[in-house]
Amino acid sequence: MIEEFQHFLEDSYNIVLYLITWFVAMYRYRSYFDTVLRFFPIFIMYTFLTELLGYFVKNYEEFQFFSDSRYTWHNVIIYNIYSVVSFAFFYYIYWVVLKNNTHKKWLKYAALFSLISYLVSLFFQDPFHTGLYYADLVASMVLLFCIWMYFKEKKTEDNPYPQKRNLLFWISLGLAIFHIFFPFVFIAAYDAPGFYARFQLHDWLMGFIVIMYILFIIGFLMGKRQAFR
Repeated sequence: MIEEFQHFLEDSYNIVLYLITWFVAMYRYRSYFDTVLRFFPIFIMYTFLTELLGYFVKNYEEFQFFSDSRYTWHNVIIYNIYSVVSFAFFYYIYWVVLKNNTHKKWLKYAALFSLISYLVSLFFQDPFHTGLYYADLVASMVLLFCIWMYFKEKKTEDNPYPQKRNLLFWISLGLAIFHIFFPFVFIAAYDAPGFYARFQLHDWLMGFIVIMYILFIIGFLMGKRQAFR
């Protein structure tokens, strides 16, 4: 049992990080409970449960979805659903906080294009056995576009509070760093597995996840309600 738990920590330490982030988010909930990020702890817990279920499906027979021995360990459908939910969640956040009507219009059309890319992917990829990585690439680019518009608006704002006190600044920074690299690593895992293994891109991906969630934690600890926007 101890060895199994050690293996779990070595293989899925990011799951523990999600749980730590959730505890910090709940501890600091009063600093953002009346903002658009009030549902963020629910999203973090959803991330934690998704990763936990994915780990169990991959490693334990009683949790597996498919009886065919070729696919028993396949858990990608969980992550495909998670991708759609998570991108929609963040698009909504930026749609609420953006003030420029033109930016809001751009976000609406870009988000619709992202959704269409997932629907089109269903005609070419089996979501039960393959990641919708090209749709994820489009969705990541749209999210980066949202973050760029948000930072552009913040740059022209007159706010007496420094950005380091703004929770959404840290969340946006973490998301930007991760999504600049995530879709390309994901595509390499499917289309260039030799390249993916040779350069240990999985370790790089896990590193970017750690960086992103550390930035989230910094934001929760330093954020003040008055500085939020």
